[in-house]
Amino acid sequence: MDAPRPTHLPVRPTASARPGPAGGGGSYPHDTHPGLVPGIAVDEQRVRYSTDRLVFGVAAVLIVGFILWGITSTDSLTTVSGVALTWVVANTGWLFNVLVAIVLGFLIYLGLSRYGKIPLGRDGEKPEFKTFSWITMMFSAGVGIGIFFFGPYEPLYYFMNPAPGAADPETVEAMHKAMAQTLYHWGFHAWALYSLVGAAVAYGAYRRGRVPLMSSIFTPVFGRDRVNGWQGKAIDMLAIIATLFGTAASLGIGTLQIGRGVEIVTGIGEIGNTALIAIIVVLTIGFILSAVSGVGRGIRWLSNINMTAAFGLAVFIFVAGPTLFLLNFLPSATFEYFGDFFEMMTRSASWGPEAAAFSEAWTVFYWAWWASWAPFVGIFLARISRGRTLKQYIFATLAVPFMVCILAFGTFGGTTLWMRANGNESITADTSPQDLLFNLLHSLPLGTVTPFIAMFCLAIFFITSADSASLVMGTLSQRGNPTPDKKVTVFWGLAMMGIAVVMLLIGGNEALSGLQNLIIVSALPFAVILLVMIVAFFKDLQTDPAVIRTEYAQTALENAVRSGIDEHGDDFALSIERAPEGEGAGAEFDSHAGEVTEWYQRYDEDGNPVGYDYERGEYADGWTPETGALGTMEASPGLTVDGQAAAGRDPDGVAEREPAR
Repeated sequence: MDAPRPTHLPVRPTASARPGPAGGGGSYPHDTHPGLVPGIAVDEQRVRYSTDRLVFGVAAVLIVGFILWGITSTDSLTTVSGVALTWVVANTGWLFNVLVAIVLGFLIYLGLSRYGKIPLGRDGEKPEFKTFSWITMMFSAGVGIGIFFFGPYEPLYYFMNPAPGAADPETVEAMHKAMAQTLYHWGFHAWALYSLVGAAVAYGAYRRGRVPLMSSIFTPVFGRDRVNGWQGKAIDMLAIIATLFGTAASLGIGTLQIGRGVEIVTGIGEIGNTALIAIIVVLTIGFILSAVSGVGRGIRWLSNINMTAAFGLAVFIFVAGPTLFLLNFLPSATFEYFGDFFEMMTRSASWGPEAAAFSEAWTVFYWAWWASWAPFVGIFLARISRGRTLKQYIFATLAVPFMVCILAFGTFGGTTLWMRANGNESITADTSPQDLLFNLLHSLPLGTVTPFIAMFCLAIFFITSADSASLVMGTLSQRGNPTPDKKVTVFWGLAMMGIAVVMLLIGGNEALSGLQNLIIVSALPFAVILLVMIVAFFKDLQTDPAVIRTEYAQTALENAVRSGIDEHGDDFALSIERAPEGEGAGAEFDSHAGEVTEWYQRYDEDGNPVGYDYERGEYADGWTPETGALGTMEASPGLTVDGQAAAGRDPDGVAEREPAR
């Protein structure tokens, strides 16, 4: 009459092979059964931080070498990047399409399954932020340089140059297909990559007590020793490199747009790369002042003003532009997106040369860009989502930013579509993306004022993006330190600026092509890492204490009901008592297996096992977080580019030790 047993949990060995007595509390770490561990937060762990010389050194040498190559031999780098791009797109373009589809499907499954009840924190821990604040922060994370740059341009481009087989150019159908295609690139698939990394980081940091490193996520796959070895260091290095190129691309397009704004508002005519580099230098000085000054409140205040200005500009365009058209267009285009969802997912090189060219220029570029942003945005999402259940987290991080995309791209892009359809000759896809925003603003009232607001927003987005991203890279290169050394932070910020300069140089007159080439090539290794991350994260979830308890409950209840009916018919009640050997709720579960017990063993600062009382939450030697704990991750004042943001800064120093993972 036994119920089916779970198959994904470790199988219990025979009685003679088990360490300790049945139910043997004494053989568990800290006398605590793995199903009763309440979870561990990283700020409870005894961790000292220091710069990982291998991770920082190798990544720094590679990046500096790349920058020097780009500056001293731009032509050769242009040639090599073009060849590399051709190979990557031809041979692995499919991988990016498969990646986003698998990640989105995996997250939806988690959210709807029993794993959705697992908290991103300790049992009973309340969310750190109220729901309204949490949602607001995700809204603000969706506003950035990308919306200003691509928002007016991308839907218009698809309107005049539809995806192969989608519609005839410049028709009503093409208008709706264009917005659907834009939402496809910026919506659920993009945020699924961010959400995956954020969920894995939050779960590891607030449920398993691991430091917030990309490599820590892979502990269930590689084991603690390998994660602390060269395999884990390689993952962190690749995460740094991907973040560097992804962020530098956003800074590069921001520079292009600011430069065009300078040309327009000053009337000085076309400026070259020298002037663009000068703009980068000026903004870099602003970033350095932000990074080293410690004036977090001032930067947060400036960022809040920037968010208000960006939101106000969007509202202005909505009200001053074709309001009635937008009110009809936004819901129609959104439903068009859902109707064409699977058709857009299947548009690949298999449909012929035109589809291959479209996928290379747009879809693969975006998937690679979002993959490169995943460590950056993921750490921010993890930071603000502590205490949420996995289900709440997944559906919020997918739905909220998607709503931002509808409103932002619907307003900017819908307005340019309407203007083009109504004969505005200055609104055309032949115009460069950096020009189109200013053409749009000049076509509306207050056309001499709004460009200054746009340039202000772009400049602050640039500074806060560099500030936040460099902080994440500092964390990755200092063994997960949430408050990395300022010198390390500034170094990575300067490296980002250097890459942005190189991207502009190798792009020449078509600067965007240079950005695309390098993003796609640099993101390929991290795309593979994201696929393996799914396996590692799922293995963690399968042995979570809440899942173990659920398995016990289902098995015990099923067995009890079957036995009760068999022995007593309708008249039986349930009670808790010791079952005979091999007949209890956990009869086939090996609760002593290392994969369910090793993770909650506590260690001191030197990596030695130390006693801990889970009932009282106390270390045996009296250590407490108040007297010797690490710093805690703090939300950055800059919630920035295209949904990119990060953890915050604390001026404290760093120390040494391999962190617990």
